[in-house]
Amino acid sequence: MMARVDRETELADEYTRVRPRLVRIAYALVGTRAEAEDVVSDCWLRLVAADRKERIRDVAAWAVVAVGRAALDVLRSARRRREEYVGPWLPEPVVGIDGQDTDPAERAAFDETVSYAVMVLLETLTPAERTAWVLHDLFDLPYAEVADVVGRSQAAVRQLTARARAHVAAGAPRVPVDESQHRRTVAAFTRAAADGDLDALLRTLDPSVVLTSDGGGEVTAARRPVSSADRVARFLAHVVGRLGPHERLVEVTVNGEPGFAVVRGGQPVYVGAVTVRDGLVRRVDVVAAPAKLSRFPGAAG
Repeated sequence: MMARVDRETELADEYTRVRPRLVRIAYALVGTRAEAEDVVSDCWLRLVAADRKERIRDVAAWAVVAVGRAALDVLRSARRRREEYVGPWLPEPVVGIDGQDTDPAERAAFDETVSYAVMVLLETLTPAERTAWVLHDLFDLPYAEVADVVGRSQAAVRQLTARARAHVAAGAPRVPVDESQHRRTVAAFTRAAADGDLDALLRTLDPSVVLTSDGGGEVTAARRPVSSADRVARFLAHVVGRLGPHERLVEVTVNGEPGFAVVRGGQPVYVGAVTVRDGLVRRVDVVAAPAKLSRFPGAAG
């Protein structure tokens, strides 16, 4: 009995060590933190049960495959639910505010490994393509292990990954955005929006900018993407113009990159991710669905 207790302590220590990586993998696959954490917690129980039958020699490798499979199942189920979603569905943002990120444990689990722009791109892939690309290209799993997760041959997984890679490359900036330029552009964009300065706001926007908003059917949001600099600027000016006396627009980080939020009493009302190319805002993704903002820093729960 004591040996089993010691073994479960050993397993727990090893699982705790690899947990941040497991949560990053699950988040990249399913798009929400709550579901990612549920997947990782469930796989801990599976690990204990599996180890009782046959000792797991490489806990980290076993856990990555188990989490990948469980997350793929969640993703397949979620895609069916999202077909009935009211308006566009956006991933849950990982947010830091007032110059402070989340607590150290969460910061380790949800760092800038997966940018918000990439998370949005991943939503356009099939579950199998997304899983193959995330596990192989993002987290360096060998094709053999990815094949175990998706239940296909290595040759099929190579094709899935290649298709996903091409799709992501087509939607991502060809030249990496300079961090300081990104920060300056978002700061100018946020300042102009907060001031209601339409002309200054227009100067920060790419002519073909697109704004997508996700209200989850619970709060007011655009049911379709808003396109063109003029329409996006007027949409944002309208939103900011309706802010209450206790609401304010602030700069935040979204998945480790500059973004913005509307805050009321320390609680989020909107969180916006900003994609920048060539010094201009190319895409704005605004999350207002309450369930996706419940773990904003400073929020209860």
